[in-house]
Amino acid sequence: MKRKRTYSPQTLEAATLMGRRIRAGRIERRWTMEELAERLGVSAPTVQKIERGDPSVGLGVAFEAATLTGVPLFHADPSRLSIERARADDRLAVLPRLARKPAQVDDDF
Repeated sequence: MKRKRTYSPQTLEAATLMGRRIRAGRIERRWTMEELAERLGVSAPTVQKIERGDPSVGLGVAFEAATLTGVPLFHADPSRLSIERARADDRLAVLPRLARKPAQVDDDF
């Protein structure tokens, strides 16, 4: 049995916004839901979920739907995505590889 997940209002709002933009892009291209589903390799009900902003849809499928329908991911200019990824890599390079809780120090003398 699947466990029901809880999402923050911000997550739900972002998923809804992305879904609406994907729907608009699909309609602008005059594609049916079935045509977009075929291009994505998913079912039409999955496209419906994406367009409704259902956060249970896989991130890769939602991003691919956005790309196919012309919805920009992070930046309108695709070359910016590579720049931002490199910045994230640089930031991760200076952070510890693992997140650890600080050790409890008994400094009560």
